[in-house]
Amino acid sequence: MKAVIQRVRHASVVVGGETVGSIGPGLVVLLGAARGDSEDDVRWIARKMAEMRIFSDAEGKFNLGLSDVGGAILLVSQFTLLADTRKGRRPSFLDAAVPDEAEMLVNLCAQYLREMDIQVETGRFGAHMEVSLLNDGPVTILLDSRDRA
Repeated sequence: MKAVIQRVRHASVVVGGETVGSIGPGLVVLLGAARGDSEDDVRWIARKMAEMRIFSDAEGKFNLGLSDVGGAILLVSQFTLLADTRKGRRPSFLDAAVPDEAEMLVNLCAQYLREMDIQVETGRFGAHMEVSLLNDGPVTILLDSRDRA
């Protein structure tokens, strides 16, 4: 799995003119599921994003995690994170998980985060989504469950 994590002051996702998810301070997570990703990949990436210390303490140092600041996560499925751009000008998405599998993995990630007592809002899988956010910092972190060695 690949994730782009952005620390935000607030964020929302709109589908067809309807707001389907919104958060105050926390993280926007764009999450892409790859072919071959497993429950272990989901568990690792969920724990990593939940426990990352990327919020500033009183001295301005990254010492606080999501639960320390009472933050939430806006989790948005993003298959384009798996784009292969090595050849030609049109990206290939052959490395992305098939839709049914990807949806199951993204939903499982949201479930694991909720089990860690994190408020999670989501987009709508497979829909055209408009994501709005106020990036805080900016702070943007990339995670890849296959690069955890």
